[in-house]
Amino acid sequence: MPDMAFEIATHPTTKAVSTSLVRSFPKDAEVSKNKYPYQGPKITLKVRALETSAPRPSILEDHHHKTCRQATHSKLFSRDTLTEATIEKRQATSDSICPATNGTTYTSAAGVQYQTICSINIPGQDLPFQTVGTFEDCVSACDTINSNAGEDNCLAVIFTPNRVNDANDCYLKYATDNATPVDSLLDGAILIISPSAAQSSISNSGTNTGSSTGYGPAPSYASGNSIIVPEVAYSQLHGPTQNYPTNQYIDITLPPDLTLVQSLLTVGVEVDLSIDYPISPDTGVLPLNSTTIPLLADLTDTPHLSRDGGKGGLVDGANLFIFCDTGSYSTTTDNTNGNFLAFVSSSVATDTGMYALYGNPIHLEDGIGEWSDNVGRMRGFSPLTSGEQGYNLAMQGQGQRYAIWPESSIIPLDSQSAILFAPIVYDNVDMTTRVATFTYTGATLLTVTAGGGGGPIAERTVDRIWEEDEVEWGCVGGIRSWGPSGIGGTDGMVYIYGNVRGGLLLAKAPPSGVTDRNSYQYWTGNSWSHGMQAPTSTAYFIPGSFMDVDVFYSPRHLTFIIVYMTIYADSTFYYRYLQSDPAILPPYAPGGNPSEDYVANILQYNWSEEYTLYKTGTGLNGAYTYAGGVHQGYFGADDIVNGGSKMLLSWTAPTGLDPASETSEYQIITAEIDWV
Repeated sequence: MPDMAFEIATHPTTKAVSTSLVRSFPKDAEVSKNKYPYQGPKITLKVRALETSAPRPSILEDHHHKTCRQATHSKLFSRDTLTEATIEKRQATSDSICPATNGTTYTSAAGVQYQTICSINIPGQDLPFQTVGTFEDCVSACDTINSNAGEDNCLAVIFTPNRVNDANDCYLKYATDNATPVDSLLDGAILIISPSAAQSSISNSGTNTGSSTGYGPAPSYASGNSIIVPEVAYSQLHGPTQNYPTNQYIDITLPPDLTLVQSLLTVGVEVDLSIDYPISPDTGVLPLNSTTIPLLADLTDTPHLSRDGGKGGLVDGANLFIFCDTGSYSTTTDNTNGNFLAFVSSSVATDTGMYALYGNPIHLEDGIGEWSDNVGRMRGFSPLTSGEQGYNLAMQGQGQRYAIWPESSIIPLDSQSAILFAPIVYDNVDMTTRVATFTYTGATLLTVTAGGGGGPIAERTVDRIWEEDEVEWGCVGGIRSWGPSGIGGTDGMVYIYGNVRGGLLLAKAPPSGVTDRNSYQYWTGNSWSHGMQAPTSTAYFIPGSFMDVDVFYSPRHLTFIIVYMTIYADSTFYYRYLQSDPAILPPYAPGGNPSEDYVANILQYNWSEEYTLYKTGTGLNGAYTYAGGVHQGYFGADDIVNGGSKMLLSWTAPTGLDPASETSEYQIITAEIDWV
């Protein structure tokens, strides 16, 4: 009997049939962690006083929703990026420019000037990392981003010379805040911005406030006391995204998978599998840190991926695309389909190169920490409990599994993290008729971080926060109401939507209380109450029949806009705007009221009539498109959420083709929308 077996699953919305497989092979060994504390002298870095604007990288059926509790998970790995804990002490090599050139001017191959810095780290604030061979190549990668964007989006580079052609040896930075000395060899360079360029940046930025954060540059606001009616001026199709997997993985050995007692291995939902077991160490993205860097090994194949979903957003400078069911295959070419390898219920990729800035298809990179082995089987983005994973492994080939499906855009939480409410779904396939039955068993709460070199990480902060008979709060998304401290702060509120028949319900909680269901208040139609609204509630903040939803504040229009696809399978994005009077300003904006919760205005005013935003057309097989979302902040200072005119849309288009083919079973397609 081989160690892999097939089952059949259909997507909850498209009903498209896809072959799936759950992998099982034993793992054993221990993981240790090393720290390298900095003991060097304190230094002060002053390079520039001006912060410039920079783009930040940046389904639906009725489900039926039991007791929710938060399990305590043992953390096997830290969430380090390039920090003191992850940088080994190194000696200068012939490949290093440091310490000899510290503080001098360096001119790149493109003729751009930088100031060199040595043994200084700039934590976070990362653009997609690069794997290059030399310091010169690292700086050239920064130049390329700026040249493609037509503005200075990459402001600094950090290169690790002793990991040449290894993982993460080139870190590109969109800001230079919190520069920190380290007792390690790092070659760095900070872009020198001329006074004339700085003045141009100021004159073109409009009225703005605050400094750039992990969610992009400070917004620019329209003037006046009235809203500006949003209208679409232009759209441009980019085409299907392209996958570029990393060429390395973390060759880690883990304890054997949990073997469940036979009484749990039956057909039907067993909620305890989701709430009574720790996180399976065989699932979720591995971080790249001092523990895992020594375990790096080369992939022996370039995996081909077929997946649907593709919503996401901006987290700490990284533009994420988060997917539902994902199959991996051996290398696929024009003439040869790959062999099926494995199947997971979620995956994640990061935009590399920011190609949509100049109208081209987006390049997506799957991180080093996503791979489970050397041929490209995946660990999955959302961790499974050892109960869920143990069940899936034991029931493989019989048609039953537990899946975590992140279906919404992410909800920003603070400057470095975001949250996702993701349905926990029990998938039961009749292996004779191939008919699948999906049962919603509740929702989990994921905390998402950019994750550094291993790739974006989802921590399952609450194993099951909502029960199976409750409204699927947050599963269709939400909106962050930033407080007086501004975008990226920890004050304000988090609003989440409940998508029920007839419209969207609304709940809210403070950022510190999002993991505690007792912290939430629910809109009753005329007031807030701690009593949860039922799935039959009609206390909508906006009526309609929604499939995918994004609501955001537009500084360009001084009001809120909702972008959505409906349940009517017409492959169309629509929008409405809030008819507020007067104009709305956040508490952190010039002229804003520091004591006002500006998102609360969506309950005070009427929404406009429905307008067509963009028609995607059907997939290659004529099927309707779905999983439509707005990637807020993608275009930096030019993005609609920062006062600009641009917006990035993405959606899934079925092809009807073999998932092992080069075109895949699904295409993730993007387009640019320009607003008046």
